[in-house]
Amino acid sequence: MRIDRRTSATVATAALVGLALAACSGGGSGDGGTGDGGASGGGAEVEGGPWWAAGAGLGARDALVGVFEEQHPDVEFINGAVAGGAGSAAKDLLQSRLQAQDPPDTFQAHAGAELQDYIDAAQIEDVSSLYDEFGLTDVFPADLVDRLKSDDGAIYSIPSNIHRANVVWANPTVLEANGVDPAATYADLDAWMADLDKLQAAGVTPLSVATTWTQVNLLETVLLADLGAEGYNGLWDGSTDWEGAEVTAALEDFEKLMSYTNTDRDGLDWPEATQMVIDGNAAFNVMGDWAVAAFEEQGKTLGTDFTAFPVPGTDGVFDFLADSFTLPVGAPHPDGAKAWLETVGSLEGQVAFNKAKGSIPARTDADPAEFSEYQQTAIESFGNDTIVSSLAHGAAAPVATLNAISDATSKFTSGGSDLATYQSELAAATAQG
Repeated sequence: MRIDRRTSATVATAALVGLALAACSGGGSGDGGTGDGGASGGGAEVEGGPWWAAGAGLGARDALVGVFEEQHPDVEFINGAVAGGAGSAAKDLLQSRLQAQDPPDTFQAHAGAELQDYIDAAQIEDVSSLYDEFGLTDVFPADLVDRLKSDDGAIYSIPSNIHRANVVWANPTVLEANGVDPAATYADLDAWMADLDKLQAAGVTPLSVATTWTQVNLLETVLLADLGAEGYNGLWDGSTDWEGAEVTAALEDFEKLMSYTNTDRDGLDWPEATQMVIDGNAAFNVMGDWAVAAFEEQGKTLGTDFTAFPVPGTDGVFDFLADSFTLPVGAPHPDGAKAWLETVGSLEGQVAFNKAKGSIPARTDADPAEFSEYQQTAIESFGNDTIVSSLAHGAAAPVATLNAISDATSKFTSGGSDLATYQSELAAATAQG
């Protein structure tokens, strides 16, 4: 579905109806999960480890901390944020602290397979009981709760949001000026690349991208487009052969898409790549929907100044990730940590956080009317689309697997390997997981 002003009113109505039905059938807790039945807040302080240190993430973090201070005025939040693309710098520091048995009271991590290494090392606590204590099982979608469960059936984090990774952001002025219809829809990658060819011939950067993790984000959307949801899921459960012909074809499409990108990509992070579209220096950018906040912060209007649509070939599929928070084993202030987790899962916390972040609440009882036009479409899509787990953002594969895929991708896109070698290295990366 192409996302613009023409679709947003219909989407908002559908989302409101959907949430009303969920409210009628869901048996919610009635207090939004923020009553006195949660953590006492007697931990005096909580040192948090979010990696949001700039842009919309910083504003969202501050909004969440503001709600926390209202809900738990007796607990001081100590900010341990560390900047770095997709949390890489924060994860490096965190690993050093965990190995030294000096954990923060809570830390941010992507929900899903990324947590498995921490679970296997007995570094984070099972927080399943907090889902009952805070009423989260009544207000989180059942499918989401199932995705949050680890191999042992327990849940080890509480998500603050839901993001979508398979989104294309476009500058319609650039498209129109170079003979490309801004309202065009693309059935598949081939149709999209035909327009990318036109843009490249006109001397325009067709597709902006940044450092390695953003290239892996692009890679996963190409795999999803070419293999379909079932084939993509098979990459992580072993039912799709990484060395098969279908994957080869997908990697050829990835290679071609990379040929349309800016040459300074490795020196940029996602905000700079997205800014290229905002400034008219690139036509398209594939990025998760946190990018919407970058457009909106600069006064850009959806449908006029920018458009957004699922990566061609992935319409009807929601490439899911979630930022979440954990309770480390040996946390020095566990009561403070539980108070923070209560706020993270609360209705007030999720509304404040996601309005600033550009993501959507994990809770089903948030009012879509409180969110932007793009977010309303995302709420509808998350409720109706096929859900798959993001590779680049920790939901689909363990950290070691993602690191190996990232290394192989960086090597390939910088000219250090050919496609056959790249495919073999991807297969080896997943085999080790």
